[in-house]
Amino acid sequence: MANLKTDIERQLKESLEFLKTQTKQKPKIAIILGSGLGNFADSLQDTDRIPTSKIPHYPKSTVEGHKGFLVFGKVDSVPILAVQGRSHIYEGYSADRVAYAVRLMALMGIDRLLVTNAAGGINPGFRPGDLMIIVDHINFLFRNPLNGEVVP
Repeated sequence: MANLKTDIERQLKESLEFLKTQTKQKPKIAIILGSGLGNFADSLQDTDRIPTSKIPHYPKSTVEGHKGFLVFGKVDSVPILAVQGRSHIYEGYSADRVAYAVRLMALMGIDRLLVTNAAGGINPGFRPGDLMIIVDHINFLFRNPLNGEVVP
């Protein structure tokens, strides 16, 4: 049986090598686009759009509205990577597979990440479309992506 850490490292390297054949862009900032913000990636300039289904070992998103692209491009001449569709634990993926994209970004040299999502809240002052910063949440899945071996 293969060592899990070694196997994930190999998969990440294969994914990275594939991406190098698809784009020369080297962003230091990434944004994972959640429900409702996927179209932000369509506003980027000078884009390279890579279907995640073509990236070796990359988990496929099956959620409606998650287009399944890594979009390399620029906002006001700042190079960024926009993840247009992500995978989720409720799609049947393990926590380490859901974190695959973030580990891949780290290998690309991305050191700033913004993650967006559609979230509910119990504050009666919130209205649909309000922006908020989530500082904590209740994990009813009882799976922690930080468990297990440390992988880049």
